[in-house]
Amino acid sequence: MTNIFAYIPSPSHGVWNLGPIPIRAYAFIILAAISVAIWLGNRRWIERGGINGQVADVAMWAVPFGVLGGRIYHVLTDWGTYFGPGGRGLLATFRIWDGGLGIWGAVALGALGAYIGCARAGMAFTPFADALAPGIVFAQAIGRWGNWFNQELFGKPTNSPWGLQIDPANRPAGLADVATYHPTFLYESLACVAIGFALLWADKKFTLGHGRVFALYGALYCSARGLIETMRIDEATKILGIRINVFTAIILGILALRYLVHTSERFVGRELLVDGRYAPAGYIAPVPSVQEEQEEQEEQEEQEEQEEREEQDQLVVIGEVEAAAEVEPDSFTELIAELEPDVFPEPISAPVSQVDSSVESDFTGAVDEIAIQEAATDALKPRGRRARPKGFKY
Repeated sequence: MTNIFAYIPSPSHGVWNLGPIPIRAYAFIILAAISVAIWLGNRRWIERGGINGQVADVAMWAVPFGVLGGRIYHVLTDWGTYFGPGGRGLLATFRIWDGGLGIWGAVALGALGAYIGCARAGMAFTPFADALAPGIVFAQAIGRWGNWFNQELFGKPTNSPWGLQIDPANRPAGLADVATYHPTFLYESLACVAIGFALLWADKKFTLGHGRVFALYGALYCSARGLIETMRIDEATKILGIRINVFTAIILGILALRYLVHTSERFVGRELLVDGRYAPAGYIAPVPSVQEEQEEQEEQEEQEEQEEREEQDQLVVIGEVEAAAEVEPDSFTELIAELEPDVFPEPISAPVSQVDSSVESDFTGAVDEIAIQEAATDALKPRGRRARPKGFKY
């Protein structure tokens, strides 16, 4: 049992062939991540005053820009892997499904694409960014599992029970005999989930707006990424022996904090939107008046009282019908005729012996209690042509 939990296994392969079509886990996970970001972003955008479907329209710009930006950043910061001695070459830069999307470039160009999409639709950009921020970080949490399938971006060797087993073909040079490493993809995925819930909580608690949700996302993510980056051992461009992504996290984190403080001093609450656009000056959001609320409450009380009166009347009639069952049959038929003048235009005078033979009781004794209740209930129902009591023929 101890050996079962000694490490986290890596997938044996990340590609499945559906006939001649390869299904790549990395691409599937990226698509799932994008779908989650759009779904959650759309819900939050509607809550802020946007229109359903606007997020998907802007995504048509943001997603391609984001993928392009992520790939460009990855290639530029890992230049030697592609164009250094023994590098993969130019064509490899287009093989996105093999992994390699830098989040910094993806967010930067993705934001540019979103800005273009918002500008074309006349939508407010900073509220849009605030609405999308939690979805983006949850998408990052999902996307990191693509690194698990590709067996990449892991950390230093470790003997901990949560160590990630890496196949010999994917182990770093000089560490061919080391089987388990820190699962930095998992660390970052869990950190992103925590950041996403923190953003949802802070946005609801403090009514954040004017880009502050997105700034808080940037500050929190940069802090977590900076720490996790120090654990990674994959090839990367370094400055003064420090991975370039650490510098990127520090710089962007400081800028995000500065923006968060600056906007908190200048603005209070959120922007007021109408159909995804900034509300005009002097616009007052429609809210129910006190009189309307009182009228609605009075109408509801009247409806409840009416339902109670109808229930009481129904109980009284049922009691009268049951009492009539204990006397002669003629009294019972007269009562039914009184309750249903539209069904019985004239009092029933036919003797009981002429009643339809399908009725088991000949009314010489007590009439069946259930049939009586059904007849009384049908007589009280407020609808057009009411149902006739069972067992009668007219």
